[in-house]
Amino acid sequence: MTAPLKTAPFAPFEWMLSARYLRARRKEGFVSVIAGFSFLGIMLGVATLIIVMAVMNGFRKELLDKILGLNGHVLVQPLESPLTDWKDVTERISKLKGVRLAVPVVDGTALASSSNASGVLVRGIRAVDLVKLASVAGNIKQGSIEHFDDDQGVAIGQGLADQLSVHAGDAITLVAQHGAVTPMGVMPRIKKYKVTAVFEIGMSEYDASMVFMPIAEAQSYFNRSGDVTAIEVFTTDPDRIDVFRRSVMEAAGRPIFLVDWRQRNSTFFSALQVQRNVMFLILTLIVLVAALNIVSGLVMLVKDKSSDIAILRTMGASQGSIMRIFLITGASIGVAGTLIGFVVGLVACSNIESIRQFMSWLTRTELFPPKLYFLSKLPADVEVGETSAVVIMALTLSFLATLYPSWRAARLDPIEVLRHGG
Repeated sequence: MTAPLKTAPFAPFEWMLSARYLRARRKEGFVSVIAGFSFLGIMLGVATLIIVMAVMNGFRKELLDKILGLNGHVLVQPLESPLTDWKDVTERISKLKGVRLAVPVVDGTALASSSNASGVLVRGIRAVDLVKLASVAGNIKQGSIEHFDDDQGVAIGQGLADQLSVHAGDAITLVAQHGAVTPMGVMPRIKKYKVTAVFEIGMSEYDASMVFMPIAEAQSYFNRSGDVTAIEVFTTDPDRIDVFRRSVMEAAGRPIFLVDWRQRNSTFFSALQVQRNVMFLILTLIVLVAALNIVSGLVMLVKDKSSDIAILRTMGASQGSIMRIFLITGASIGVAGTLIGFVVGLVACSNIESIRQFMSWLTRTELFPPKLYFLSKLPADVEVGETSAVVIMALTLSFLATLYPSWRAARLDPIEVLRHGG
């Protein structure tokens, strides 16, 4: 047998033979079919992983922005005595470093009615604070909140306006359970308010249930003696909420109870995180199965090409060259599938809402209904680190899948193969 020739790793003839083995021939048709399914599996697995992770990230980001855009990062509630000193407490908290906004609020529930009726959450708020809430002030669809305190009207969500069939300038009736105390008992408080503005946050739960009212009017309507329900504190960095909790507690200067955004939404965001992790594991199995298909395809290819391998060895090809030929063959399937899946995933993410609308039209069903998922549009937020991890994982699995078949090809004894006729 000719002594192995000294050739540089990944020489041109190794690439040439790998390319020939990837081409479909009648004799190796079944091997080519397996290679094709491996390619499709990796491509679909990578694309689906990128899309699902982006959508899950988009859901979390959008919901976090909308929830924290309306509710504070820290909720300050009174202990021992009502928050009658809310103006002083609000001013002290507002001066803290890292506190963007401190908003005193009066919260209560009521029944809103016009041509229809719906239960609502009424929030009393100062006009100066309402205009600073970008989620509301930046999404006014009808009317205005410029003279919110003076108009003594209310601002309602677009979903509620549609349900009640009202527009800016119309009137709605609010019915509160606890009103005036009479000899007959506590009578419900019923009062009409003009709709001065209609907003659309984009989160169906808020758009269909929120009613903003001037804080003085809310105190009168809910029989509060000059106090407020709580103070919503907005910070510059929600992730550093533990630091702000200590500062707010010290600045309050009175007994208070603090609840941060993680506690208020812990169940919801924990469920979202668990769902995201489970989806990642399930979809990773698609890539893993496709990688195993590469193994089976290459094993069959090695068996089919054993005579060729033996001839190459007798002509001077080294074991390393044989191993690299099959490494390139298998890795090419994985690399091509990963890269095309990466491109498909990014294109799909950038057009995710159009795809949702098309699929809804095609299936004649409403995919991701806003009432269930809280968002009016399907979001997708592609994170560079996460997407890179998906691509690296797919490439690693594809490479590992080629090691055993390539090693097996390199270990073939050319004398035994030729003696038994391949």
